[in-house]
Amino acid sequence: MLTASTEDLLRRHAPQVLGALVRRHGHFDAAEDAVQEALLAAARQWPDAGVPDNPRGWLIKVASRRLVDALRSDDARRRREEADAALTPRDAFTAPPPGESRAPCEDDTLTLLYLCCHPELTPAAQVALTLRAVGGLTTAEIARAHLVPEPTMAQRISRAKQRVRGVRFRRPEDWRERLPAVLQILYLIFNEGYTATSGPRLQRADLAREAIRLTRAVRALLPGDSEVAGLLALMLLTDARRAARTDAAGELVRLDEQDRTLWDRAEIDEGVALVALALPRGPVGPYQLQAAIAALHDEAASAEDTDWPQILALYDLLVRVVPEGEVMAALGRAVAVAMVHGPEAGLTETDKLTDALGGHHRLAAVRGHLLELAGDRDAARAAYQEAAGGTLSRPEQRYLQLRAARLG
Repeated sequence: MLTASTEDLLRRHAPQVLGALVRRHGHFDAAEDAVQEALLAAARQWPDAGVPDNPRGWLIKVASRRLVDALRSDDARRRREEADAALTPRDAFTAPPPGESRAPCEDDTLTLLYLCCHPELTPAAQVALTLRAVGGLTTAEIARAHLVPEPTMAQRISRAKQRVRGVRFRRPEDWRERLPAVLQILYLIFNEGYTATSGPRLQRADLAREAIRLTRAVRALLPGDSEVAGLLALMLLTDARRAARTDAAGELVRLDEQDRTLWDRAEIDEGVALVALALPRGPVGPYQLQAAIAALHDEAASAEDTDWPQILALYDLLVRVVPEGEVMAALGRAVAVAMVHGPEAGLTETDKLTDALGGHHRLAAVRGHLLELAGDRDAARAAYQEAAGGTLSRPEQRYLQLRAARLG
């Protein structure tokens, strides 16, 4: 049986092995199948024989053999069945032509991320393909995370691969322009892991951990990028509170009511250090600012010690630098306004978001909290009930229904 450390090792090397095969041979689908066979071979052999000195090299060697055998068999079949059915460059990922400069193997994780975040793919397809090709999750695992049938997810991933056929496996010339899309996908994966949008569980720790792992990989390749550091810091500072977000019964616990002794100090220390490193480099981006806000929450010894004026100042800057239409930052700012200037001032800010967020359960939940602080119990109860009816997350539903019930 594989140990947890060996499973982590296989998952860490899987995208690099896949990248190496696609870079050498093309044929993304066949390469992915060969990598899966190599991983299965490792799962069978390594517990008895031990982990090789060069596990990535071992996996590349085994996967390459499987891929070459599969391509030869497929080519022979195609020649027998139809002479003109030979694979063209439009039918598979294109391997670099002879003599072209090739990126070292350690760059393959980032190259795969760029490929999975191709602009022709929808965000849903980008997330699914990233989790499959770079994260190493099975189609069944991805389907469960998104609460869709496995065949539906398999079709989504297959269509995503079809959309990017013929794309040469190399870092695109516009890679700097695509980096925000890569970071956004990692951010979405983390958020879905930290607060599932639907289903019986509040959190999917496996998705959150995977997003952190992939962001670490990007930072290892781009150590000087302040927004990459900011995103990693934001994930760590947020994930540090995971153990305190639910009680013994699995019910949601609000931030200001959490047992802060359960917070992960190692993650907080690393996140704070990253914020301190990233902010002075500039230019200041949204991930750095959100990380700085998270750091102020995490460094407060109690909810009463939270530096809300500084948080409000950071939100004032955040709403100016986030993309147009990003209203969740404005919703967070409304809470900060309430904590500094009173709940009525915060409610005034939420009124401005009705057109953009009307019907969204998070707006109703925030309004319920602020109305409760303002002493309007009836309006707060109605807002909590509205929020409970608008979320597909059962833990959030129970929490919001409980808040409403407590108000009579």
